[in-house]
Amino acid sequence: MELAKRQCVPCRADTPGLSGEPLATLLGQLAPDWELAGDRLRKTFRFPDFAAALAFVNRVAEVAEREQHHPDIFLAWGRATLEMWTHAIAGLSENDFILAAKIDQLPLEAKPQRAQ
Repeated sequence: MELAKRQCVPCRADTPGLSGEPLATLLGQLAPDWELAGDRLRKTFRFPDFAAALAFVNRVAEVAEREQHHPDIFLAWGRATLEMWTHAIAGLSENDFILAAKIDQLPLEAKPQRAQ
């Protein structure tokens, strides 16, 4: 099943982390700009300004709350870097790839706010 259609499931400390072929297979199902950074999955998104980056981060937060799986988020002017890893196992699980796939489906452009 497509990663973005799956749901994150609670992970226990005895859940084995991903490595080798299963890890490479899941990485191959994501957009090509996701990278492995040690025991983490990382991607930097670029934006025209701080407000657009912040709006995107807020959309990421909504998805993370629904999935109950939360990335580390680094926000700066014109960019947001996301790092995923499963804290319970101190490594990567399928949840990290599911969340990454869902994030890749988010719009990168902020919707204009109406003045009140």
